[in-house]
Amino acid sequence: MHRIFHPSDFTPASEVAFAHALKLALKSKAALEIAHVERHLDGTEADYHWTDFPGTRATLARWGVLPSGAAREDVLKIGIDVKKIVLEGKDPVASMLTYCRRHPPDLLVLASHHREGLSRLLHHEIAVPLARQSRAMTLFVPQDGRGFVSNENGAVTLRRILIPVDHMPNAQTALNEALVLTNELGISPAEFRLLHVGSGNGMPALELPEWPDWKFEKHSVNGDVVDQILHEEAEWFPDLMVLATQGHRDFLDALRGSTTERVLRAARCPVLTIPT
Repeated sequence: MHRIFHPSDFTPASEVAFAHALKLALKSKAALEIAHVERHLDGTEADYHWTDFPGTRATLARWGVLPSGAAREDVLKIGIDVKKIVLEGKDPVASMLTYCRRHPPDLLVLASHHREGLSRLLHHEIAVPLARQSRAMTLFVPQDGRGFVSNENGAVTLRRILIPVDHMPNAQTALNEALVLTNELGISPAEFRLLHVGSGNGMPALELPEWPDWKFEKHSVNGDVVDQILHEEAEWFPDLMVLATQGHRDFLDALRGSTTERVLRAARCPVLTIPT
């Protein structure tokens, strides 16, 4: 990864997502762009200050990566370039999409909110439309769930990874990206559970690496796809879920959301989506 894009609304939920974005940038030596939209949805001026942005140097010092009181030049010396960006516009999604099209990110890191029913209709969703329309690989970090990067000390707890697999979209890319992620974070070994929901043609064939001490478990179940994925997450307690996604496919998806979107609304662990 060369560029990581992280929108922030200066809330505690964004701080958790920021920790994941910063850790990934640190490990992959990528540029980290932290963006905030200057106007509220109603068009009024937002009251913000540069100090409202997440403190990169303070966080790295708390993690023991930099000394206290380090300068910006010290951040560059460890291989990452952090930029704080203010975007203008009444529509946060449109403003960020315009920026991402001019500066395509390799990864979006977003705080996600659990919303269903009337709450979903009354609120402007930002994370999911931004990820879907940008077509970028996206890490969703739930605001009231659990993450795999500690905001306090930067420790990574990524051992169990759940990957739902189907014939369409192809989950091989999702598996490959999950392997790259664990490699960049220095995770070894890890445990993968490949979950196939539905009888059909059975579990799709995937190319699995032959890595000593790494575990790849195949699990097939019947039932509703979203229900079974969320049941598996609740029972197995993964640190990360990785989903191959292809967006809205039909009218029903457009009304109730794609499988990925419905999983995102309820998942308690971070979810990495891979557009196919």
